Amino acid sequence: MAPPAELSKLQHFPPHDWLARQAAHHLRVQGYADPYLARRSAGKKHPVEDFLFTYYTQKPGQLQRWHAGAGVVLSGPAAAERAGWKYYRRADGGELAAAGLPAGTPAVTVDVEGFLRDRRDALQFAGIILSGTAARPAQFGCFGLHEWAMVYRQDRFDLRHEYLQLRLGSRRTDEVVEENRIRCSHFDAFRFYTPDAVPLNSLEPSRENQRTMEQPGCLHANMDLYKWAYKLAPLLPSELVMDCFELSWRIRAMDMQASPYDLSAWGYPAIPIETAEGKAAYVEYQRAFAAESQALRQRLLRELSPLLQAAADWRPALDSTEGQQ
Repeated sequence: MAPPAELSKLQHFPPHDWLARQAAHHLRVQGYADPYLARRSAGKKHPVEDFLFTYYTQKPGQLQRWHAGAGVVLSGPAAAERAGWKYYRRADGGELAAAGLPAGTPAVTVDVEGFLRDRRDALQFAGIILSGTAARPAQFGCFGLHEWAMVYRQDRFDLRHEYLQLRLGSRRTDEVVEENRIRCSHFDAFRFYTPDAVPLNSLEPSRENQRTMEQPGCLHANMDLYKWAYKLAPLLPSELVMDCFELSWRIRAMDMQASPYDLSAWGYPAIPIETAEGKAAYVEYQRAFAAESQALRQRLLRELSPLLQAAADWRPALDSTEGQQ
């Protein structure tokens, strides 16, 4: 299959360029990954700063691996080592010529066709979620009560964070849930509700209606920009993936500040959403994150646009023996 016009316009990153980008990426990741790995080695936990490495499936070593993204040729001996990486291949003669490189230059590029062969559905689903969420109006009336619903009547169920204390105690935490309207639209938050909290949610998010339910005011939908970005590696540049990671990191901190847990000893002061002032502060943060996330969502969609077109046009190559019967 010939690539769409956008993907045929190859960029060339020479060694001095992409190796510098790779080194900068490694330093950026280490600032987050090294403390987590040190805690893990020591058998310690952090309720905020471990989350992106424990809830999401991307591990520190995977995040550390730098990618230029689709439509880029990396040249040089170090680039040739990537020929054995998943969804990479050696640049062919036409691609070398398009990148302005002489025949025989050691160079690699992302194997878009190989990715489509294996993971076309994942790419298209990410496109559906991102574009659908971007098109919907943002809702700002949840006040982070999803975290409270996860410990509602927790004495009857297992605590999600057994090493943390509830800031208001169990009884008052339950009262806050009962006194407020719970309106969570994100299935991957809703699925952690205690059984008694499930019927209190005014919406019924599910895996089946996820593509029509997610909206850009939701903290968890905005944190998941990181998930959609890393799941499409190596199609996207790692700088964009890390922008998503760092946004998710900051949203997680705010999400837990508004939670029922007492995180003061960890350096995270509470956003007391049980008060009018706390609710107002929460919405202010939520609006700012929604605006930032929408801009990042549009960046992802721009990067993915030619790839989604390629996925729509893609037809698997016929086996060489097919049709010879």
